[in-house]
Amino acid sequence: MDSRAGSHQYGRMARLVGINHVALEVGTVEEALSWYGRFFEFELRGRAGNQMAFIDIGDQFIALTAGRTQPRDGARHFGLVVDDKEAVRMALQQAAISVPPSGSVDFRDPWGNHVQVVDYREIQFTKAAEVLRGMRLDGLEKSESAQRQLAEKGLTG
Repeated sequence: MDSRAGSHQYGRMARLVGINHVALEVGTVEEALSWYGRFFEFELRGRAGNQMAFIDIGDQFIALTAGRTQPRDGARHFGLVVDDKEAVRMALQQAAISVPPSGSVDFRDPWGNHVQVVDYREIQFTKAAEVLRGMRLDGLEKSESAQRQLAEKGLTG
């Protein structure tokens, strides 16, 4: 079946448009905000008492939820897009957190969440210009390789 023309017994299938948020289970919200704040610049979108905090990522967010009890992640992970992957690598190394010396930036937080960091310039993910402006990231551009990949998919203006 053509994945772009899906249908099922109830009619047309919904198309995935994006990810609204990722929920991370952590020890306490305060510990997680402090820990992630050592490596990433962010603003809070809001809080739900001591049980949840919402890290703003423009038109998306990360929900930190208190009370993780499951074992650390294995292959399951999520990717964060940043404007400077090498700055994250250096901050992690300064904090004595093991990351490869070049290439990917993968790590686990103290609660076992497996995080991968990728550079906005190098991937096919895009944010609308007005969202980047609102995030004070005006002028953040794609590499030639990423632009070419986006063009091949018909995703350029």
